[in-house]
Amino acid sequence: MAEIKHTPLYDFHLSLDAKMVPFAGYQMPVQYPLGVMKEHIHTRTHAGLFDVSHMGQVILRAKSGNTADAALALEMLIPVNIHGLGENRQRYGFFTNADGGILDDLMIANRGDHLFVVVNAACKDADIAHMQAHLSDRCDIEVITDRALIAIQGPASQAALETLCPEAAQMRFMDVITADILGTPAWISRSGYTGEDGYEISFPNDQIVELATALTAIDGVEPIGLGARDSLRLEAGLCLYGHDIDTTTTPAQAGLVWAIQKSRRTDGERAGGFPGADKILPEIINGAPRKRVGLRPDGRAPMREGIELYANETDTAPIGTITSGGFGPTVGHPVSMGYVETKYSSPDTIVFAEIRGKRMAAHISALPFTPANFKR
Repeated sequence: MAEIKHTPLYDFHLSLDAKMVPFAGYQMPVQYPLGVMKEHIHTRTHAGLFDVSHMGQVILRAKSGNTADAALALEMLIPVNIHGLGENRQRYGFFTNADGGILDDLMIANRGDHLFVVVNAACKDADIAHMQAHLSDRCDIEVITDRALIAIQGPASQAALETLCPEAAQMRFMDVITADILGTPAWISRSGYTGEDGYEISFPNDQIVELATALTAIDGVEPIGLGARDSLRLEAGLCLYGHDIDTTTTPAQAGLVWAIQKSRRTDGERAGGFPGADKILPEIINGAPRKRVGLRPDGRAPMREGIELYANETDTAPIGTITSGGFGPTVGHPVSMGYVETKYSSPDTIVFAEIRGKRMAAHISALPFTPANFKR
């Protein structure tokens, strides 16, 4: 077995009595003494600090010296308009395979003289190898190992961060800047994984404890673990790679067509040219055979990953499967996401989950379950 890794904030978590669990090859805090429910609510109402240092950070520089060349190279792997991404702006994207499936989802930022890419922890080794295999002839690929990554999320996140970094207040959703915090250059994006306003901050490993300590000392900021991170993103209708999206799901099935700009679609100026385009582009026009949907169980029992869905109480052939599920502390009831055949995907359609041999009703729900509160 591979040795379990620690982020630079491991001892910081222990000092706060965090409960640690293995996640994506790292020991990570699942909760603090506040508890998952209160951590979730605190992030929705105030501000929460998350350790996301297990994620992968990569810099791409074009060998030509022209960042537009790096963007065009990366577009060979990602069905997103990276060439048109403005300087100091960030965009969501995903690697696709030849069958139109999703290899991983990621964030791409244009930093002027380079692209900055953040990939998921569980996929980062494969993602880095993927980029090295396909981009090395046109790009220098630098894997960042000396910087940690944290996220501060929630409606009070701006007020908290601007006490240490006044420039943060001027940022819009998906802006990226480099600014000094505690006398050190921080790479900051106004983004996150909770549906709330917030920031992600890349900071040197040897100074991240100082930054985390300074932020959690601010009134209204609490450390938050993986448990609340999962319930927050579920309420926000955000996909977790390996669960709600994977190599068997296409962007149209996953409800991610919004992330594929017109320039990369059929008849766009740079249409196609990415793996799986011959499947992905027709599905954008013609629709997909199944869709990711929200589900609201009629009862109080959560409907969790792996539970099969049926059209009625007697049919033996499933019409879909739940991919994520749990209790939504903000909305006050269980929430789930999953895939159903497209004809069953309209909001308020009633489907049935089979739980311990019994069929339990659930209503198809529009996503997200809670409105996004990004700073536009």
